[in-house]
Amino acid sequence: MRGVGALVPRAPLAGAGRVHRDPLAAVMKARLRVIAGQPSWRLATAQVEAFVTEKGGHLGPVTFLRGHQALRPYSVAPWAEERCVPALPPILAVLRGDFFCLPFGGNATSYRGERHPLHGETANAQWQWVGLERAPGRQCLHLRLRPRVRKGCVDKRLWLVEGHHAVYCQHAISGMGGPMTFGHHAMLRFPDRPGSGLLSTSPFEYGQVFFEPTERPENCGYSWLQPGAEFSCLTQVPTIVGAPTDVTVFPARRGYEDLVMIAATPGEPLAWTAVSFPRERYVWFALKDPRVLRNTIFWLSNGGRHYPPWNGRHVNVLGIEDVTSYFHLGLAESVRLNAWSAKGHPTCVTLTPEQPCVVNYIMAVVRTPAGFGRVCRIEPSAGRDSVRLQAEDGKAVLAPLDVGFLTSAPPPAA
Repeated sequence: MRGVGALVPRAPLAGAGRVHRDPLAAVMKARLRVIAGQPSWRLATAQVEAFVTEKGGHLGPVTFLRGHQALRPYSVAPWAEERCVPALPPILAVLRGDFFCLPFGGNATSYRGERHPLHGETANAQWQWVGLERAPGRQCLHLRLRPRVRKGCVDKRLWLVEGHHAVYCQHAISGMGGPMTFGHHAMLRFPDRPGSGLLSTSPFEYGQVFFEPTERPENCGYSWLQPGAEFSCLTQVPTIVGAPTDVTVFPARRGYEDLVMIAATPGEPLAWTAVSFPRERYVWFALKDPRVLRNTIFWLSNGGRHYPPWNGRHVNVLGIEDVTSYFHLGLAESVRLNAWSAKGHPTCVTLTPEQPCVVNYIMAVVRTPAGFGRVCRIEPSAGRDSVRLQAEDGKAVLAPLDVGFLTSAPPPAA
């Protein structure tokens, strides 16, 4: 199957200057803090404080706008500090914020003898400290993982930039060959009010509900959307009772778990997802290169799982999963011909050991004025040093951002 190709890495963050290792790197390595039950490294500027877990490399908690009203948009599993059963996968014991999946998905089916854990070793295994890299006005946490199931190396770099309310994420995959899936798995915790957040996206080409019930009553789980239903608008998604529902208004449908996926418009250099919180007066948004991360899965998690460790208490959480994958099934299902790849929507990549593949991703927040509602447009400035977010009523805000970070290497071949 044709993949999205590979990228050539470049110097991190446009115009950032020379990077050097912190001489206190060895000391910093020892400064793992137990945060929400997990040993974690800390990275901070005046605007952002972020923690990254040693196990699984999960980003979270993250606090934005330090010194003002603190914003903590990411979820942390309610069982994070509980004593979990030994059989619980590491990813579920740690579950929080955002993590990188390689391969993405459940991976219950082996692929050419490979048995990857849920969302891959990158979301489960122990990451190794490489260093804290500094340059004027920015700093970077550098971690490394050498997977065992498929040999290679993954370098995780997370940048914070002074004056930017953003986390810049880069995962460089090297020395690995063959078909692969990957993606980010961000999870937002919404205020406990129906419809407290408003979801919007850049234009997309195709959308579908997962083709099986996300959860089944015989397994102590419940879903509400019509399995396999196709849609062209997130406000009109078919349900099992026939009438459509608006999945852009969340929380909603308490007691149910559902999955939908959309395919980005091909050829565009920038795609985005945004969630506006009008009462809290801020927007969380993510930017990606859709030629690298082809699809977006929305995991609508609102208490529909009544088995451990979920037990009906994982509520008001929206997963925003920017991926190249066939839903959450795994590598084997994504590599072989499937309903999406048959329509021309790639669901895997082809890696080559000689050419590293780089996945860049930006997550950010911006304060909004009173009355600012759903985001309808996000556009980079001419100098690509900021983005303009416009609401449906015409109100707009600017967020300083290095947009060039996303497309810092030649776009991959289809």
